[in-house]
Amino acid sequence: MTLDRILQSQGFGTRRYCGDLVAAGLVEVNGELCEDPRAQFEVDGLRLTVDGEAWIACTKAYLMLNKPAGYECSQRPRHHPSVYNLLPVPLRQRDVQAVGRLDHDTTGLLLLTDDGQFIHAQTSPKRKVPKVYEVTTAEPVTPEQAQALVNGVQLLDEPAPIAAEACEITGERNLRLTLLQGKYHQVKRMVAAAGNHVSALHRSALGTMQLDPELAEGEWRWLTADELAALTRKA
Repeated sequence: MTLDRILQSQGFGTRRYCGDLVAAGLVEVNGELCEDPRAQFEVDGLRLTVDGEAWIACTKAYLMLNKPAGYECSQRPRHHPSVYNLLPVPLRQRDVQAVGRLDHDTTGLLLLTDDGQFIHAQTSPKRKVPKVYEVTTAEPVTPEQAQALVNGVQLLDEPAPIAAEACEITGERNLRLTLLQGKYHQVKRMVAAAGNHVSALHRSALGTMQLDPELAEGEWRWLTADELAALTRKA
C-alpha cells in the first residue's frame, strides 16, 4: 500500500493531507525519512513517526484500556466525558469502538477495536464469553447472598432467574463475580436482588484477557499477537 494511503488508514487524515505530511518531510518509516507519498510498504508492523508521533501501523486496531470512573462508553456522552477522549486522535478518527460497555462509574478492562466481526464474536450471547468483576458491596457479604447469586436471582423484566457462573467472597465487603451474560446494569441488579448493594465495580477480565496490572487508569496499549489469538480461538 502507498504511504499516503497507509497514513489515511491509520487515522492521520485525508489521503491528500497525509500526502502533504510526507512531502513536507514529517514522516519517518522504520526510522528513515520518506518524502515519497507513493512509496509502497506492507502495513502491519510498520514503524511510523508522523510529525514527531511514534506509531505502529496495523490493518485492524485491537487495544485494551484501563477505564477510570467518570467516563461514558459512548461517542455522544450525555453526562460525563467520553472514554474515547482517552485515546489518541488517529484511533478516534478510525472509529474504534468498545467491545461491550461499562457503566460510567465502573472501572477496569475495556477492549476496543475497529473490527466489527471481532466485536460481534466477543459480545454474542451464543459465545458465552466470561466476564469477571471485582465487586465492593455496601454491606458485609453473607454466604447466603453469594450462594443466591450462583443459584440465580430474579431480575425485573427477565422471564427467568439469572445466575452467575461463579461467585467468590474475597473480603468482608468484596465479591469476585463471573458472568456469561451482558445485560443492562447486570451486576448491580443481581447484587441488589441478592440483598446487598454495589458501592464500587471493577472488571478484571474478559474471556482469556486479564487487565494488564502495569496499565494505569486511563492508559491504553495494543493487544499482543498472542493475546489476540487467545481471544479469537474457537472453543
